[in-house]
Amino acid sequence: MGCGCSGRGLPQRGGGGKKKKAVAVSDRTYAAGELVGVLTTEPLGRVLDYKAPEGGCGDGDFVEVPLGPRRVLGVVWGKGRGDWDPSKVRPVGRVLDAAPMRAELRTFLTRAADYTLTPLPQMLRLATRAPGLGESPMSRRVYRLGGAVPNQLTEARHRVVEALRAFGGAPVTIGELTDEAGCGASVVKGLVKLGVVVEEDAPRDLPFALLDPAGAANLAGDQVAAGDALVAAVNAEEYSTTLLKGVTGSGKTEVYLEAVAECIRLGRQALVLLPEIALTAEFLKRVEARFGARPAEWHSGVTQTERRRVWRMVADGRAEFVVGARSALFLPFQRLGLVVVDEEHDTSYKQEEGVLYNARDMAVLRASVVGCPVVLASATPSLETWANVEAGKYGRLDLSARYGVAQMPTMGVIDMREANLPANSWISAKLAAEIAARTLRGEQSLIFLNRRGYAPVTLCRACGAQVGCDHCDARMVEHRFLKRLQCHQCGATKPVPEACPTCKVEGKMAAVGPGVERMAEEVQARFPDARVAVLSSDLFGSARELKAQIETIAAGGADIIIGTQIVAKGHNFPLLTLVGVIDADLGLQGSDLRAAERTFQLMRQVAGRAGRAEKRGAAWLQTHQPEHPVIRAILGGDEEAFWRAEAAERRAAGVPPYGRMAGIILSGPDVQQVFEFGAELARRDGPLRRIGAQVFGPAPAPISRVRGRHRVRLLVKAGKLVPLQAALAEWVAQLRLPANLRLAIDIDPQSFL
Repeated sequence: MGCGCSGRGLPQRGGGGKKKKAVAVSDRTYAAGELVGVLTTEPLGRVLDYKAPEGGCGDGDFVEVPLGPRRVLGVVWGKGRGDWDPSKVRPVGRVLDAAPMRAELRTFLTRAADYTLTPLPQMLRLATRAPGLGESPMSRRVYRLGGAVPNQLTEARHRVVEALRAFGGAPVTIGELTDEAGCGASVVKGLVKLGVVVEEDAPRDLPFALLDPAGAANLAGDQVAAGDALVAAVNAEEYSTTLLKGVTGSGKTEVYLEAVAECIRLGRQALVLLPEIALTAEFLKRVEARFGARPAEWHSGVTQTERRRVWRMVADGRAEFVVGARSALFLPFQRLGLVVVDEEHDTSYKQEEGVLYNARDMAVLRASVVGCPVVLASATPSLETWANVEAGKYGRLDLSARYGVAQMPTMGVIDMREANLPANSWISAKLAAEIAARTLRGEQSLIFLNRRGYAPVTLCRACGAQVGCDHCDARMVEHRFLKRLQCHQCGATKPVPEACPTCKVEGKMAAVGPGVERMAEEVQARFPDARVAVLSSDLFGSARELKAQIETIAAGGADIIIGTQIVAKGHNFPLLTLVGVIDADLGLQGSDLRAAERTFQLMRQVAGRAGRAEKRGAAWLQTHQPEHPVIRAILGGDEEAFWRAEAAERRAAGVPPYGRMAGIILSGPDVQQVFEFGAELARRDGPLRRIGAQVFGPAPAPISRVRGRHRVRLLVKAGKLVPLQAALAEWVAQLRLPANLRLAIDIDPQSFL
């Protein structure tokens, strides 16, 4: 074949259990000159014909092909169609030195494209997001910290040193280092001459250290039975989906790591998905303690050099265990034997831009194609997963108690209608007293408010005008730490105006409502001696900085933590014994069909941060609606009753998970043109009516303008078992989309903005 890949014929360690029929790495080979179909990552919509190169090629081979004047990356997708003048068919440029894409991954990409109604080249782009795939293995010049760092450094040199520290000691290329530090290569070279930075040659793409699956697991109680069940699922080497439901702090991670250990022992690869990069620091420490080495990492926080290494080692079968964000699902695993989706309910698993997909659902799809088990772990599962368990499609394992001596926190409500707080104050006297008591005892308190920034609204007290984004139909949020107003839709920023942009009166601009930065201001005023830390994604320049702050807090580096929903995602702060929720009603506003579910999940998750060690914790919810059914359900703790009631309402309305939905988002610079196109599309709903589906809209999106483009939505609602994708494809194909309009189809929408 002439590809020279290292992925074929690798020895597999282990070997226990029955052998599943392997999918051929290369289904068919093609001699030089034969027609082959090549799928590229270019937005062309179909597979293109090329002639096989000298030496031939095979299905799944990564190739470089000419496209117009350029040479682009592609994958041999099968035999050529032969519907083009043979004299004009060009040959493949070369076969790349990379393990071929397995048939199972090509099948997964095709089925995922069909489900999400995404062009196949866009799906392929997700599976090739690593730099230098066409480069051969060789050495590279890398840089790392060397000798002592002088006290006196220029600002640019100081940034280089801090960047190297942020990379955690990992060697980085000159490009990565200068990008991170915001300087030129000469600054780095100057530090090399001083001996502060070491420049050296390092081989590309080293294999990852072998993990030791024989390490002792410390399971107890119902963890043992759950671990045994997951190990049995891995040994079966066939598709299954299991919900691992356990209260917060019950040891779900240790249980599914038993399944990971069995997967490694059998010589197969394991993938664990986490919803946030910031979760990886603590998780990786636990993995290293369990297996004696760190797994491969795949997320936006790793360097481009490391991304290439991970991609190649996964493809060659020399990365046994990968921990990653949702995009890790598209890595080219050779012997995938287990997929775990931790915190499966988390909304971060839904990709809301580009290819619109839910990583939880795609994990189930990938496992079914490969023929391996998938574990969905959560203390508060999504209603979709709960319904699949009830229907018998998924298995279920329960962990009913916290691990060791830890107990579930007590929960209480503070009725804010009786609080009589002064203006610009949001912490009740009851909650303040609880915080003060914890601080005196050397314990940590968490104040939770799901609002970034300082204040959600900046308005003029003279005329009442609110400061909005110039490019979006959204109010700008004040970020006082950054001394700017910021749009959370497009990211645009501008200074806080001295005079009102509308009436021009000076000195009347006021920040209205609290964000986490404003809460920090109040906390520092009330508790001047306390060490205060704010956890919000806006305040950290990189994922590495955020992870470092979380590690500092876990080690006891703060007395009072103030955070957005990022603090609810699985973190373990041993000294944290109190959680105070500032506005427990916030998520109940609006018309989102999942509002009750998400509020229930978020409140239970954030409350679960308290009392995860020896001392019992407490959670207090400040609310203006203590009698609300969701608030009562959160306090009552009968989760099954909540899910049954929520399921009954959804079933009666025929909405997910008991019906199907698709969102159609139209956008363009001319609002009238967008509406007219949406109205014409709605009128031609014949393909949808034939399957009994309904079309609602067009209507302005709740945020009707983003980045200068007006947005209009249509909503399609259909029965649970109808062929919705085929009908949608036929429906939208009736009209030719004008050049300046964009149309996106969101299957199973999670957000309706």
